[in-house]
Amino acid sequence: MPNNEIFDAIVIGGGPSGIMAAGKAGERGRRTLLLEKNDLLGRKLLISGKGRCNITNAGDMDDYIQSFGDNGNFLRNAFSVIFNDELMDFFRARGVDLKVERGKRVFPKSDRSKDILRALCGYLKDSRVTVCLNSDVADVVCGDSAMKVILSDGREYTSSSVAVCTGGLSYPETGSTGFGFEIARKLRHRVIEPLPALVPLVTEEKPPRDWQGITLKNVEASVVADGRKAAKRFGDLIFTHFGLSGPIILDLSGDVNDLLRSKREVVISVSLKPKVDKNELEGRLFKLLSSQPNKVLKNACKALMPHRVADGFLEFCGLSPNKKVNQMTKSERRILLDRLTDLRFRIVETRPISEAIITRGGVDTKEINPKTMESKVVKNLFFAGEVIDVDAKTGGYNMQGAFSTGFVCGEHL
Repeated sequence: MPNNEIFDAIVIGGGPSGIMAAGKAGERGRRTLLLEKNDLLGRKLLISGKGRCNITNAGDMDDYIQSFGDNGNFLRNAFSVIFNDELMDFFRARGVDLKVERGKRVFPKSDRSKDILRALCGYLKDSRVTVCLNSDVADVVCGDSAMKVILSDGREYTSSSVAVCTGGLSYPETGSTGFGFEIARKLRHRVIEPLPALVPLVTEEKPPRDWQGITLKNVEASVVADGRKAAKRFGDLIFTHFGLSGPIILDLSGDVNDLLRSKREVVISVSLKPKVDKNELEGRLFKLLSSQPNKVLKNACKALMPHRVADGFLEFCGLSPNKKVNQMTKSERRILLDRLTDLRFRIVETRPISEAIITRGGVDTKEINPKTMESKVVKNLFFAGEVIDVDAKTGGYNMQGAFSTGFVCGEHL
């Protein structure tokens, strides 16, 4: 591609927000250049949702705003322009059949993220966007009447407007290196410290080896800080060699990180029986144990939890798996009951930001116009996607946020 070309709009970053921004700008007849540092677009999109790509969530607006927490209202306008229904129509119109799964999560019916990327690449082609791969941006220079984008190999491109859609710091192997934060700081923007969000947790008490990789379904995990419950989630949890993971743990990780940074003692309390009242559970447990007094405890407990969990559970609680039920003391029965509803793990730290699904933090929303995604600090500079300080729980919300902010950005480039 020739050096020193002039474009109406330049978009930096070929992820969901960048592709949508470039496609929309091109659709409006703007001569648009999309720069991507990797050798293909959408590298992170391809691995999202374990390769299935959870493109959005079918929940309502209030659910979305709540899912994004304190900065949720910043996205209200973007969601009013293009929300989940419009996004699903966008992909269906480009030949992608969709399905809604548990938790209102929306996936391609094929379970292949490649189908989502293929539709997005088709959008770029139809919009006549110039796509330049293997293009590592080194700098963005703002002039009085134009902006210049300088690549690391010396190439330069000029435009009247530039959009930074470079993602955060999670999964750096996909190209999310934090470059957008560097550019934002250089151009006098406030960047909220990037931290890991939707990330597994490291526990002081390591789960038994036999538990590693086991998923507990329909359990409840609560964050307990200095003895008081701070947050909770219901759903699936996964045991790992370092601690805890799974959807509900990822959702709680942002709160945990904030508490750890404020030097609070943080514990995750897991209830294996969240839908059962404790008095009712006590009655069930008494009936179960009384009906099989000669069984060893590990076999009797298999009626209460997944079989692979029972042995390790008892040892983790300080109980002997091979002890006969009729030999249990009253205090041992109480321990068993208590741990079924309050199995505790002290949290030491989160896993590093490189292992996080998304980044918490980024360009301060107060310095971005929510109606256009244009910077309030530098005219004709735009931001979209994960580079902005917005993040939500799992379930497709973050992907919708990227598409919506990208679309609005592309409308105004």
